[in-house]
Parts: sequence; structure tokens; C-alpha cells
Amino acid sequence: MDVKETAAYLNVSVSWLYKNAVQSGLVIYRFGTGVNSKIRFNFSEVEAWVKQQRVMGG
Repeated sequence: MDVKETAAYLNVSVSWLYKNAVQSGLVIYRFGTGVNSKIRFNFSEVEAWVKQQRVMGG
């Protein structure tokens, strides 16, 4: 998934994703270097991350 698709799936802004993905535990795949590099996310890893973020009500 590209950054826009991932941000839409997570219901966060693209800028939030750029700033917080690594700190939040999301795995980033970077293709290329410098300004032209592309960032991708693996859908199954994003989905697993979402499941880990669930807060159980009590």
C-alpha cells in the first residue's frame, strides 16, 4: 500500500503517517533513496498493527 492508501485505511493524515509510523511500530518499506524514494506498507502488517492497537473496554 502506498502512503495515501495506508493513511486512508488508518483514518490518519499522510503527515501523521510520515511523522509517526516508525515510532508507532508500523513497518516501512522504502524503495530508492533521497527525494524520489517511495514508501510502502504491507497490508497484512498494517492490519496486524491495527489489531494490536485495540483497547479492550472493561
